[in-house]
Amino acid sequence: MSEFKRAHLSNEPAFANLRSLFAKYGSSINMRQMFNEDPKRFESFSHRLQTPDGEILFDFSKNLINQDIMNGLIQLARERKVEEHRDKMFKGDKINFTEIRSVLHTALRNRANRPIILNGVNITNDVNEVLAKMKAFCEQVRSGKWLGYTGKAVSDVVNIGIGGSDLGPLMVTEALKPYGNSGPLKVHFVSNVDGTHLAEVLRKVNPETTLFIIASKTFTTQETLMNAISAKQWFVEHAQNPDHVAKHFVALSTNEEKVTEFGIDKKNMFGFWDWVGGRYSLWSAIGLSIALYIGFENFEKLLDGAFFVDEHFRNAPLEKNVPVLMALIGIWYSNFHGSETHAILPYDQYLHRFAAYFQQGDMESNGKFVTSNNQQVDYSTGPIVWGEPGTNGQHAFYQLIHQGTRLIPCDFIAPVHTHNPVRGGLHHQVLLANFLAQTEALMKGKTLDEVVQEMKKTSLTAEQIERISPHRVFKGNRPSNTILLPKVTPFTLGALIALYEHKIFVQGSIWDINSFDQWGVELGKQLAKTIEAELRDYSSQATSHDSSTNNLINYIKEKHKSN
Repeated sequence: MSEFKRAHLSNEPAFANLRSLFAKYGSSINMRQMFNEDPKRFESFSHRLQTPDGEILFDFSKNLINQDIMNGLIQLARERKVEEHRDKMFKGDKINFTEIRSVLHTALRNRANRPIILNGVNITNDVNEVLAKMKAFCEQVRSGKWLGYTGKAVSDVVNIGIGGSDLGPLMVTEALKPYGNSGPLKVHFVSNVDGTHLAEVLRKVNPETTLFIIASKTFTTQETLMNAISAKQWFVEHAQNPDHVAKHFVALSTNEEKVTEFGIDKKNMFGFWDWVGGRYSLWSAIGLSIALYIGFENFEKLLDGAFFVDEHFRNAPLEKNVPVLMALIGIWYSNFHGSETHAILPYDQYLHRFAAYFQQGDMESNGKFVTSNNQQVDYSTGPIVWGEPGTNGQHAFYQLIHQGTRLIPCDFIAPVHTHNPVRGGLHHQVLLANFLAQTEALMKGKTLDEVVQEMKKTSLTAEQIERISPHRVFKGNRPSNTILLPKVTPFTLGALIALYEHKIFVQGSIWDINSFDQWGVELGKQLAKTIEAELRDYSSQATSHDSSTNNLINYIKEKHKSN
């Protein structure tokens, strides 16, 4: 096990320096003033990534930062040995120290085919074998050669999984609909153990032409197995022969015994490894539904985009390293300004699941309170991540971002070009105008004097202006990052996802927590097993819990009994 020891964060000289910088600038720094005083602020605080699919622009100039603060944040990254920690991850050191595992989702998109030796084995070869198997399977299914029990080609794919086995493939297939809509397959996703989720999907599909993907590494995940067994039962009721399961079910798993016991041919089992965390697994066989939907060539382009950012993250100096800068700006708000949330606001309908995906990616990774030294933190760790696509969000929660009492750092994401230039691109032009206006409004605000001057041009009386004007003031000085993609393509989406993955890694590294375990999800699952048995037992009252839980269990049992 590779230990990586550092001082407690709050004892670091760089952290103390940032506290001093916050005391010096925190309450007085004014973005509007800084833009007025420095016409080149944008050039100083923005970076461009030149990719094969066009330029990605990261603008961080609309933040509560100056060069002193950025220098202090970079120094913090150096003191926390972020670069050394990063190199350990890419090399395969067991940086997931609570599960004693390597963290090598980057190996899944190692497009340079560099040897990565783990326990004496070149895992690059293993990854390529699974990719080749996925490619052959995708070609069979998409070409219509894979036939169901009545000799018909597959028309629908149902992915059954939960957490990382669902959120990533769902987000990516939604984001890349322009590449899937022209293909031969529709994709559906079932994750919730609530039977309604499965029932609604099964209403849309034909058992003769449906392929089910069961995504569970151990093939023991409760919600996934329950949905899989129910889907199989539905299928067999229609097919009238359990032997037909082999033609309609495949598994993304490492448990051959359980998979074959279920009725799936072991040849149709796609493996992955314990060095792939669930929330980082869409690049693996877990992405089979993505590859089936958009085609394997496009799936490879998704990997190419992520690899491009991996190389940038590995090689760019800290001062020009986009995921590092994203992370450090977040640290500035979480640990010094006291911000508790972070909003991800994509101005592209195809990215409508992006924020939900990184709720898991960020909150499951960095929602921790114990350091690698087994000390409880005395500083904030992972933020609450949330968001919705623009312009919908503008008519929902932007009011609070603009005029509320909480500081909410935001990431605004948009493509310069759209896949759907409705009315000659007018819709997209209006969308981008709103996108740009929001970041300017958050930064600039509107003073009382500006409000009054504006209102004087209306028919309002002086008395009315005096009464109403304070409510129209925008304090401004609200921070945001802007990320502009050339277009949402498999490559640029892969790059965007990897930027956020590495941002999360850097923040976890600075906080000295393990970003790659998720023990916080275990206790509830443990308790649920006990409660499930109690809900089935109508012969006695629940008494082993607190009074609230006991009474809730008994209330539900009583209602079920009376039905």
